[in-house]
Amino acid sequence: MTSKQLLQRTTPYMFLFPALAVILVAMLFPVVYGLGLSFFDWALRDIRVAPVFRGLGNYVELFKSEYFYTNIRVTLIFTLTVTVSEIVVGLILALLLEQKMAGLRIFRTIFVLPIMVAPVVVGVVWRYLYDPSFGMINYFLSVLGIEARMWLSEPQLALPSIIVADIWQWTPFVFLLLLAALQGVPKDLMEAGMIDGTNYLQNLRHIKLPVIQPIIIVTAALRLIDAFRSLVVVYIMTFGGPGKSTELLSMAVYKTAFISQRLGLASAIAVILLLIIFLITMFVFFTSRGESRR
Repeated sequence: MTSKQLLQRTTPYMFLFPALAVILVAMLFPVVYGLGLSFFDWALRDIRVAPVFRGLGNYVELFKSEYFYTNIRVTLIFTLTVTVSEIVVGLILALLLEQKMAGLRIFRTIFVLPIMVAPVVVGVVWRYLYDPSFGMINYFLSVLGIEARMWLSEPQLALPSIIVADIWQWTPFVFLLLLAALQGVPKDLMEAGMIDGTNYLQNLRHIKLPVIQPIIIVTAALRLIDAFRSLVVVYIMTFGGPGKSTELLSMAVYKTAFISQRLGLASAIAVILLLIIFLITMFVFFTSRGESRR
């Protein structure tokens, strides 16, 4: 191999190396540093004092705490509910709007609007909608003769209220991905089904859903991962309350680090959250890979 050929082969990698180096440092350094910090006891108020090594003490404290299991339970309920709901609603909307119809572009634009709203704005808007005194939700309930509720102050209603806000914001994301997947279904398969005399439900069950199943799995994984990291909307609407009824693991990390000022314990929670997200990602990766091969 001549020097010119070697230069031609290595030039693209030379241009990519700076960007890849920055990305790797930006991704790996926080993870490694957080993992190391989880074995220490270090208070934010004593940040100039050297951390005290605790070994697995932070993890033992977490697994002995009933509040930690409450955080996990609330997080699982939240993530599974919003993911399943968004996949179902997004798929229904995609099926309804995959055909050519009048005003289709207007409908798609309307459905996409919530994605463009910042999470802070979403939290503020829905907090006002749920307001017990002048919120629009209680107003419409009063018109129907239904008693007003303290949506964000009652433990039984606070988590479902946040779930509704998340579904409103992120269902359009699922809708767009599934709509693109449906439009990519090979036409020859649909034509073969029509020749065989299949109806719409049979085409949906035996042709469309099997073809777009890998996209559904990947979409569900993306929403699961993002739901596990949800913080801003919960912070604005309830701050994890009332009690611990809406305190997700991400909210627990924030409170432990910046309110309790225990950076080591907060890092331990973050490591466990990262491990959960990693396991979900690996499961979805191998599942989608198996479906693609099949």
